[in-house]
Amino acid sequence: MKAFLVGLLFLFSLIAAVVLGLMLFPFLLIVAFFLQILLVIGGIVFVIWFLGKFIIFIWRSVRK
Repeated sequence: MKAFLVGLLFLFSLIAAVVLGLMLFPFLLIVAFFLQILLVIGGIVFVIWFLGKFIIFIWRSVRK
């Protein structure tokens, strides 16, 4: 009887985890979408900053 109750408890917890995962899936999709947008914006800002540093480096090299 003890093994049956442990197995039943495991199945209920597994079903609860699956239901919770299914309920959180749309939230995870939205979070992933916004994270992708933030990474793209961060990449663009980094490229612009690096381009500015490169132009300043070339400008200083030419002036000397």
